[in-house]
Amino acid sequence: MNINLSNKCALVCGGSKGIGFATAKELAGLGAKIIILSRSEENLKAAIQEIDAINGLENQYIVADVSDTAYLKDQVGQALESAGAIHILINNGGGPPGGMIVDAIADQFIAAFQAHLIAAHSLVQLLAPKMREAGYGRIINIVSTSVRQPILGLGVSNTIRGSIASWSKTMSIELAPDGITVNNILPGTTKTGRLTEIMKGVEHASDLSKDEVTNQFLSQIPMGRFAEVEEVAATAAFLASPAASYITGVSLPVDGGKIRSI
Repeated sequence: MNINLSNKCALVCGGSKGIGFATAKELAGLGAKIIILSRSEENLKAAIQEIDAINGLENQYIVADVSDTAYLKDQVGQALESAGAIHILINNGGGPPGGMIVDAIADQFIAAFQAHLIAAHSLVQLLAPKMREAGYGRIINIVSTSVRQPILGLGVSNTIRGSIASWSKTMSIELAPDGITVNNILPGTTKTGRLTEIMKGVEHASDLSKDEVTNQFLSQIPMGRFAEVEEVAATAAFLASPAASYITGVSLPVDGGKIRSI
């Protein structure tokens, strides 16, 4: 099985921590040059040192807020010009704040749509021409199991994640003739800062203790444990590799069996 990513370049959004950082390290281990992007330069500097130690290449980072589309395109455009081509795009970012959908205001939907779907779309428009020229393109969106099964208390996130899945499916059909694949990964309950945030919210909104909240979450997962970020990253690395050349337009759960539908 060919999973070698030598001579490939990957842009990993949200690449300084969590699933994004784990994915960047996994891709680096397969030989790819890495560009990580996030808002915190401090986190990026620490992350890039670890990545450099893995592949020994001239990896780089971009400080940018994905909600600022013009600046994002400018900074990634400069990186693209320097790299010649960016073959792998990992669209990954923290979800919108929690809350019931009935209480959400229009601005929350607009901000989330801008930071997630518009940012991803802008990056694909920027990078796809060079992927096409190179004859190799992998677009991987880190989304959520809410695409299949809404998560209570994450109304805005459920809505936006669903729109990304539909956008991705459409894009996969249009780019398939160019040998560019577009796929979604649907992480289940994964050990990240986002999970800690959500669980604390449940704890504060209920009379449950921290252990009781943890057990409540675990009871929904047939495997009885939370996912490690490395498990999601390994899935992304496979989809980014030559071995996954005939897989496109799918939404792949990495959730320990949490989603009940087929």
